[in-house]
Formats: sequence, C-alpha cells, structure tokens
Amino acid sequence: MNFFRGVMGGQAAGPQPSGAETIQKLCDRVASSTLLEDRRDAVRALKSLSKKYRMEVGTQAMDHLINILQTDRSDSEILGYALDTLYNIICNDEEEEQDESEDAVTPLPVSGKRKNVSMPDENAQKQADDLGAQFTDKFIQDPEHITLLLTLLEEFDFHVRWPGVKLLTALLKNQGVQVQGIILVSPMGVSRLMDLLADSREVIRNDGLLLLQQLTKGNAAIQKIVAFENAFERLLDIITEEGSSDGGIVVEDCLLLLLNLLKNNSSNQNFFKEGSYIQRMKPWFEVGDDNAGWSAQKVTNLHLMLQLVRVMVSPVNSPGATASCQKSMYQCDLLQQLCTILMATGVPADILTETINTVSEVIRGSQVNQDYFASVNAPSNPPRPAIVVLLMSMVNERQPFVLRCAVLYCFQCFLYKNQKGQGEIVATLLPSTIDANSISAGQLLCGGLFSADSLSNWCAAVALAHALQDNLTQKEQLLRVQLATSLGKPPVSLLQQCTNILSQGSKVQTRVGLLMLLCTWISNCPIAVTHFLHNQENVPFLTAQISENLGEDERLVQGLCALLLGICIYYNDNSLENYTKEKLKQLIEKRIGKENFVEKLGFITKHELYSRAAQKPQPVFPSPEQMLFDHEFTKLVKELEGVITKAVHKSTEEEKKEEEVKKTLEQHDNIVTQYKELIREQDAQIQELKEQVASMTSQNEQMQTTVTQQLSQIQQHKDQYNILKLKLGKENQSQSSSQGDGSQMNGLQTEELSQLREEVEELRKQHSLLQTQLGDKDALINTLKSGASQTADGPAGGSDNTELLQELEALRNQVQSQSTEITQLKTERQDLLRKAEAGSSDTAVPTSDGSLDGAKMAELEGRLTAQMSETQRLEEEVKRLSESRAELEQQLASSTSTVAILQTEKTKLQTEVQESKKEQDDLLMLLADQDQKIHNLKQRLKDLGETVEDEDDLDARDQTDDDDEEDEDED
Repeated sequence: MNFFRGVMGGQAAGPQPSGAETIQKLCDRVASSTLLEDRRDAVRALKSLSKKYRMEVGTQAMDHLINILQTDRSDSEILGYALDTLYNIICNDEEEEQDESEDAVTPLPVSGKRKNVSMPDENAQKQADDLGAQFTDKFIQDPEHITLLLTLLEEFDFHVRWPGVKLLTALLKNQGVQVQGIILVSPMGVSRLMDLLADSREVIRNDGLLLLQQLTKGNAAIQKIVAFENAFERLLDIITEEGSSDGGIVVEDCLLLLLNLLKNNSSNQNFFKEGSYIQRMKPWFEVGDDNAGWSAQKVTNLHLMLQLVRVMVSPVNSPGATASCQKSMYQCDLLQQLCTILMATGVPADILTETINTVSEVIRGSQVNQDYFASVNAPSNPPRPAIVVLLMSMVNERQPFVLRCAVLYCFQCFLYKNQKGQGEIVATLLPSTIDANSISAGQLLCGGLFSADSLSNWCAAVALAHALQDNLTQKEQLLRVQLATSLGKPPVSLLQQCTNILSQGSKVQTRVGLLMLLCTWISNCPIAVTHFLHNQENVPFLTAQISENLGEDERLVQGLCALLLGICIYYNDNSLENYTKEKLKQLIEKRIGKENFVEKLGFITKHELYSRAAQKPQPVFPSPEQMLFDHEFTKLVKELEGVITKAVHKSTEEEKKEEEVKKTLEQHDNIVTQYKELIREQDAQIQELKEQVASMTSQNEQMQTTVTQQLSQIQQHKDQYNILKLKLGKENQSQSSSQGDGSQMNGLQTEELSQLREEVEELRKQHSLLQTQLGDKDALINTLKSGASQTADGPAGGSDNTELLQELEALRNQVQSQSTEITQLKTERQDLLRKAEAGSSDTAVPTSDGSLDGAKMAELEGRLTAQMSETQRLEEEVKRLSESRAELEQQLASSTSTVAILQTEKTKLQTEVQESKKEQDDLLMLLADQDQKIHNLKQRLKDLGETVEDEDDLDARDQTDDDDEEDEDED
C-alpha cells in the first residue's frame, strides 16, 4: 500500500519511478491482488494515467482491463473504471478530463521522453489516429470482446452503461466495418443498442444516438434492422419532444441518424413512406411570420430537415418510389408548406437556397406538383408567379452564386417531362401573347440571354434549352420569335440573334451556353435546321471555328461547333440545294478533314467538367467559371456523337442503302404494330369471353344450387306425401275391417269394372273401323249397280253382277244386324257399369240389393265373346268378297271403259245423294233399336231396385259419347 500512498497521497522519499514502471506495477497489482478494493484502486490509477501515458497503458494494461470486465461483473465501480480506461486509450478525440473527486490523481513526474506538444497539429492527430486504430485492432481481434461489451450495455447502472456506449462508439469510429460485422452476427446485438434510445437518462440516450450514427454508416443490412426496430417512430418522437427545428444538438443527431437510415436505402424509404412518417415532417417547416433572429442551430436543423425531404425524392431513387413520395408530399400539404418558406421574407440565404433545391426535386417529373408550383404567387403587389420571381433572381448578377444555381435547377425540374409548362414558357415569347404591362418568364430569359453578364447568358440559354427539351412543337414555335435590336432596324429572329452573338466573339461561357441552346434547338427538328442553314453566314462561321488551331480554352467551343454542324448534316432534309447532306460532307472534307472533324467533336466528352455534369441533374459548381455543361446536354452529346461520326464518314450509296433499310424496317415495324393491335384486340375479346364464361359459370352454379334446393324440397314433399299416404292407408284398413264382406265384394266389382271399361273401349274402336269399311263397300256397290244398269251388251256379266250384289246386300244386312246387336250390348254394358259404379260409391245401400247378379254378368260376357267371334268371321267374309269384287271391277272396267268415262261425273252426284239418304235411314233404324233396348234395360234395372237417371242426363251422356267416338274416328 506504500505505493498507492505515494501515488495518491503525495511525494515519497527517494527516487521517483518512471511512468512505464508505475504502469507496470499497477498492472501487476490488478493481476495479482485478491482484494477487490486493491484491484479497484489500481484500475482507477490506470484510468488517471491513460491520457498522458496512452501508449504505455494501452500496451501493458489492455488485457488486464478486459479480464476485469469478464471477472468482476458484480462490481459496477471497477467496471466503470475499466471501461473509461479503455475508452481513453482507444478514443482519438481530445476531450477534457472530468472533474470528479474520485478520479482526481496527482500527476506523476515524467522522467522519460514525452511527445512534443509543440508538434504540428496534423502530425499529432495522425499519430493519435494511428494509435487508436492499433488499439482497436487489438481489442477486436477476439470478437467475444465486442459481445462482452454488448452484454455490459444491458446493465442499467450509469457508471457501466455510459462508458460502454462511449467505448463502442470509439471502436466504430476507428474500425467501423469490422465492428459492424461483429455486431451484425451477434445475437440481438442491434436490438440491445436500440434500447439505448428508450433510456430515461438523456446523457445515455444522446450518446446512444451518436453510437447508432456510427453503427449505421454505409451498412444497408444494419440500417434495415434498425429501421424495423421502430427507429423512425422513436426518432420522430425525440425530435418533437426537443422542439423540432427550434431544438438543440439532439435534434441534429436524430436527423443525421435518419439520413443514414434513408439515404440510398430503397427498403427503408418505402418503409418510411408506408408508415405515414412523411406526414409527420410537415410541422417541421411551419415557420412564423417573424423570421428574424434565426439561431445557428435552427439553421442547421432546418437544413438537415430539408435534406431529409430531398433524400425521399432524390433523382437517383427509382422512378416509382420517387413518384409515390412526391404524391404523398402533395397530399399532406408538405409541398405547400415548402412553397410558403420559399416566398417568405427574412429566411436565411442558405435555408432559402436549400428550400429551392428541395422544392425542385419534389416537383421534378410530377405533373400534379408542377401544376401546383405554376399556380404559386409571390406576396407582392401586384402578385407575380413564383417562377417569374425566381427567374429574376437567376438573371440578377448581384445574387449569390449558389442561389442562382438553385433557381436554375428549380426551373429545370419544373420543365422536366412537362410539355404543358414548356408550352407556357415559350408562349410568353410569342408576339401574340406578349403583355407590355407585366414581366413574363420569356422576357426575363431573353434579357438574361443577351445581358453583359456571362453567367446570366449561360443560365438563360440552358433554361431556354430545357423549355425545348424533347418537344418538337415548341422548337417550331420558337422559330416565330422576333426581336427588336435597335430603332430603325427590322426585327430579327431569336435564332439569328443567337448566331450573331456567337460571331461577335464573346466570352467562352456565353458562347458555350448559346451553342448548347442551338444544338438542343435544331436537334431532331429539320425545319429548325433549314432555318439555321438559310443564313449564309452560319456554315462558313462554323467551319472557320472548327478548322482553326486555337488554345485549350477554345477547344470546347470548337467541339460544340463541330457538334452543331454535325446536327445540321444528320437532321438535314435536303430542302436547300446549297446545303444538302452531301454538300456539307464535301465541305467538311475539303475545309476541315473528316478525321480532324471527328477529333474536334471528341473534345466535348474529354473535357474535365463534362463527366462532373453528367453525374447528377443538379448544377453544382465550385465557381461560376466552371459552370459550362448542363446535365441534359451531356445526354444529348452521348446520343449524337456516334451517329454524327457515322453520318460524316458514310458515302452517298451507303446512305441510300441505309434509307432503304430504314424504310424496310419501318414497314416491318408497321406490320408488327398491326399485329400487336390485332393481338390486343384478340386479347380484349378473349378477356371479354372469359368474363362471359365466368359470368355464365356463376349463373350455372346458382342454377345448380337452385335445382338442388328444389330437388330437396320435392323430396321433402314426397316424404310428406308418403307419410300422409301411409296414414290414410291405415285409416282405410281400419274402416275396411269394420265393413266386412260387403267391402270385399265392392273391391272385386271395381276390378271387374275396370276390365270391362277396357273391353268396351276396344269394341268401340272395332265398331268404328267396321262402320268405315261398310261405308266404303256401300259406295262401291252403288257404283257397280249404276254401271250394271247402263251396260246392255253384256248379259252374262250383268247376271253375275246381280248375284254378287245380292250376296253383298245380304252380307251387308247381316253386318248391320251384328253391329246393331253389338251397339246394344255396349249400351247395356255401359249402363250396367254406371250402375255398378253408383252402387260401389253409395255405401248406404245394402250389399245384397246394390250388387250385380254373378250369373247375369257371366251370361253377358259370353254373349260379348260370341259376338266378337262372329264379327271376326264376318270381317274375313268381307275380305273375301272384296277380292271377288276387285276381279269384277277389272272386268267391268275393260268392257265399259268408254261409258264409265262419260257417265262418271253424273253418277258421282247421284251416288252421293243416295248414299246420304241411305246413311240417314240406317242411322234412324239404329237409333230406334237403341231406344228400345235402353227402355228394356231401364225396366230391368227398376225391377232390380236400382235408381234410374232421367232422360235428359242420359241424352247428355249419349251425346258426349257420340262426340268422343267421332273424334277418335277423325284421329
């Protein structure tokens, strides 16, 4: 303990040890002491020496300090001393030592050599950085050390957590990539660090922000993890709690961390947009009317906030993501708020410049946002459009250079893919729309184009070129612009005035701007090329500029002149005889030389400022003199350089072949276009048919469902019917058991009646057929009679006919009698059937009186059978006689053919009259017989005790039966 008393308590007697020796003794004490207090005092002493003896402490004590972190986890004080010591030897920043009483240590006298404090700052800082990097490498050789440090950060004790945060931040500063890799693979490594933002102690939370800034630098994987650990929500809450733009350094740290998470990280940008965090940015830009006295911190905060907006809509992002963010910013009125700052007074110049750049990228390529920006007016009297006010600043040489560049960028973004805006700008230059009482954008551009300030010339030329970018209509419209140069002289076109200024030999910046304007103007516009070549001085001027050997500063002008002349060749429609494509190429070959022309053309892309302008759309230049190239113009050069070189080297024959190939390709393209349209139509038809099929399928499914439901309902009704049927059957059985033998007799009669009905129906059909055949036979007999009476030359034939007729007459009488008897039997049978039905239905009549006699029924059936057999026999006899009659007819036809032909018409009428009378007589006889039989049957029924119906009812029924028989005969 004497050693500690010497170190802590004052000067000891005897020679003083050197710093290295003291540190060695302290390290031995840390390694060998068994008492925690001794180790704690030794580590505290190392901490006090770590800044002055950084090399010695880092070299000798680092392993012992790491061992303390591993073994003495229960004592937060010694852990804090060890972490502070490690931080001091690894950190490269010069920080003041904390004034804490427990850390106060008397400095040891230095006996050895020390670093020269008067060494230049750069060398000292370099040595310190190298030393910090060496100790960091030594610390992270074992990845478990980083894992141990992450575990210690979970300790809530302030003396452990805060030094741990600072140490990990220093390690990330020195060896960020390696430490990031270790943390990334460590389980829950990033999540442990995110917990620092929720710490209630502001010191730890604020240092946690610095730690996360270092952790997220250049590592997209960690950025995604941090974002999905709800970092956006926490950071925006901290910004709001700290006062937004009026907050302090904590707001700045939060904004820097947000920039790390969002810049060049499309996944986090999409997550930020989808989480509706863009809407939470709007309150940041709500500035009051009194904008005086902006603090430096507020300017910094607002500058970072504007950069955060620009990150979301940067042109380097994917077009879809940028358009989506632009739409969100318009919908949540963030764009409107930015335009309010743009038109406000008292805003600092750097904030105004950054606001202009931010508005530029918010409206770039978005038609809705561009239209809104065109409608914004400045709060002046009278109100002027914001575009006009900004252009006034751009062409004013007294405005700051960065502000003028920002206005030019805003104008370019306003016209980017905005043909409507391009037309509005060009319209302000046309004679029909010029208003002498107000300042327009076109007037400002023309004023800047021809002013004495070369920067204004360049800016106005580039701005006007953007009004013509990819817009053939406006290129042609701009040819109508006429300018009044001086009193008494006729007006000249804008195109001619530009070439006049070129020929006057103005500054390089002015000529470069005008040449870029002319190249953009006449490219892909044959009419503008014709107007340019129509001036006889233009081509000689360009060839003279290209052919001369000028200095380095003029090489760019020569290259642009070569480009302009090449455009005149490539887009020439040969409408001017003196300046056709072939003549211009011959002129180049004679005056300049093809190889020299191509070499001068290559001066453009070889210029050092060309590649810088081609990187991004925003014009950023360190000084006005270096403002030579425009981003969109570099695209045009890249597109035209190759085709112009080929056009100059090509011969006339090659051009003709190429034109033929172009025509063929155009034809093929037209055919392909037609097929594409046909395919589109077919696709539309197929889609329509698919929709119809889907609709019909759905309808079919609905109908199937309906049918299934109806079938189920029918089944239910069937089941109900069967149940009711069973019930009725049971009731009938109970009734039948009580009625006895009479019911059984009625059941048998019912079956017999049904059979009798069928037999009567068959007899009725047979009777109708016989009646028809009989009528045919009667007609034939009458015909034969009339023919026989008129035939005088054939007595033998006449006698034969007479015998045959007699036989037929007898047969006819027999058939009629049989038919009459059959009819009577039918009628009797029908009456019996009716009576039987009436008897079976009337349950009150006793069975003995209401039923038919069995013997009677048997007799009746026998008679019917006999009559049917007799009828069949007669049918056969009729058939035989018919054959005999056919033979007789043939004989009569051969003998009396002449007479028959003459008498046919007469006999036909007579025959019809006789047949009608005969049929009437027959019918009357049949009716009389039927009436007699009916009367007899009624009498018999009365004798049996049955009730007989009235005459009217029977007549009605007979009439109905006759009608039915006539219908069946017709069928």
